[in-house]
Amino acid sequence: MLKMQLSQRWVDQLPRSADWLLLGLWIVIGSILRFTNLTAKPPWTDEFATMVLSLGNDFTSVPLNEVISIDTLLQPLKFNSDANIGDVISLLLQEDNHPPLYFVLVHLWVKLFPLLGEYVDVWVMRSLSALLGILSIPAIYFLGGVAFRSQRVGQISAALMAVSPYGIFLAQEARHYTLAILFVIASLTCFTFSINILFSKKILPLWLVITWIFINGIGLSVHYFFGITLLAEGITIIFLIYRFYQQKKDGMSFISRNLIRIVLVFIGAISAGLTWMAIIIPKGYGNGMITWVHPIKHILYMISPPFQLLAVWVPMISLLPVESSSLAIVILSGLILLLFFIWFIPYVKQGIKEGLKYSDYYLPTKGLIGFIFSAIAIFLGITYVVGLDITRGARYSFVYFPAVIVLVAVSLAIFWNQSNLDDSIVKEKYRMSFNPTYLLRIIYDKLNGNGKLAVYAVWFMGFLGAITVLVNLGYQKYYLPDRLISVIKDTASSPVLIATTHRSLVQTGETMGIALELQRRSELQDTLFLLVHQDKLESSEATENLKQVVSRIPYSIEVWTVNFQAPIDLKQCVVNQKKLPQVNGYGYQRYTCQ
Repeated sequence: MLKMQLSQRWVDQLPRSADWLLLGLWIVIGSILRFTNLTAKPPWTDEFATMVLSLGNDFTSVPLNEVISIDTLLQPLKFNSDANIGDVISLLLQEDNHPPLYFVLVHLWVKLFPLLGEYVDVWVMRSLSALLGILSIPAIYFLGGVAFRSQRVGQISAALMAVSPYGIFLAQEARHYTLAILFVIASLTCFTFSINILFSKKILPLWLVITWIFINGIGLSVHYFFGITLLAEGITIIFLIYRFYQQKKDGMSFISRNLIRIVLVFIGAISAGLTWMAIIIPKGYGNGMITWVHPIKHILYMISPPFQLLAVWVPMISLLPVESSSLAIVILSGLILLLFFIWFIPYVKQGIKEGLKYSDYYLPTKGLIGFIFSAIAIFLGITYVVGLDITRGARYSFVYFPAVIVLVAVSLAIFWNQSNLDDSIVKEKYRMSFNPTYLLRIIYDKLNGNGKLAVYAVWFMGFLGAITVLVNLGYQKYYLPDRLISVIKDTASSPVLIATTHRSLVQTGETMGIALELQRRSELQDTLFLLVHQDKLESSEATENLKQVVSRIPYSIEVWTVNFQAPIDLKQCVVNQKKLPQVNGYGYQRYTCQ
């Protein structure tokens, strides 16, 4: 009898065990993808900001208006044993435009590893972000499971997060976006849990209110744009309450009983936001770090934001080698993606419509839809009304990325058990014609008629997108110092001086990328650098400083002006007339000086 009870207990627990094993599989796959080729792409300006400031070092230690060596330029990347957490926070407020929590965590993280060289190791710096990206897989499983009371929604959410090209792109950068995503997921969990309670005519428990306030406060200490997440949640709750009032005017008593607790959450978020504003505004927000967020003035700037958002939405699910150097591969990749999304979008739309018919799915689905649309509206509002085009930053869409993944998972989960297509009909159609359009219709019919196959297809397209990112055929870095160095190495016949204009730590980071790549490759070690400071673009002062420095060099040298934003007057030098390859992130010109 006891043996039968134990056996039955084991059988009852088997589904739960299988559930955890499957989640473990997604975590393993996600881990492999996020740590593969982690250092293959060169770090860019924002990553240098993370590396330097989290070490407790200062960009101002790099001399301006004088010739410096590779070692001098990379001095801020050396481990600083005297720096502490207070130094990191102080530097963040002085030189950067981000809250300090992630940088403090990186400061502590680096201390866990032995020194692997003269300069901080890029793998160590990026590994924390990759690890946090892995944690988003079980986190979004929990969000899907709690919000929709469905292990299936949780599993599909985790599976999609594991292979999301966008998620892997963010996880392989030494930046704070994967940590911010974890807090977005946590806040959305509280959000969906709250609306389920709220419209079930129950009282929001105090522990949920306190937890939500705490999560929101910490989230704002990771990234200020986390505030968009909170604002979108607030707009959605207000909209849902308004719609409920329109439909059931006599059932609002439970809303009024919860009103104080909802307001407490909003007040907590507003208080955290105002606290950070009080800290950063006197320090001068930005310090030249956000000059790339241009105002909306040109006609192209007016029409580009929606397309820039679209370019973010697609890789959240899938991506193919659209950045390949081969035009044929680019065209083929674009065509396959187009054909995939022609099927995918109506399928997801239909799944959402079906989900709204189920009581367990109705409220959280409405909530996520409202949240996503609210977040997008805020993006467009800041872009067109405030006049700052934040749609240019693909990374900023982290504020609603988890909601997109879960909403897609819901639409796929709805049709999981659907299998209403007769294979014999498909085979008969296949025998009847080899017309590409007809075959495509057969594939679409097969996917529409088999829910499991649809999930496998979406996951496989996501996996292909993950591989595309890993082999650097998608989400390529804007700065490619390795290619610039190859051009210089193949062209230069004398010692090289790389000169650039300097306005903020952005330009220091651009030049550091070149120096670090030279140091990594152990090539052109005698290369010199010159950062000419300028207060205004096209200033004559920068022109004169460059001229004077070059005139004092007593030997033949090649001057390579890189991203030099001022007129160049080097009469003692001969400008290169030969057309040289274009390099992403670096506009350059070669001068031979005697």
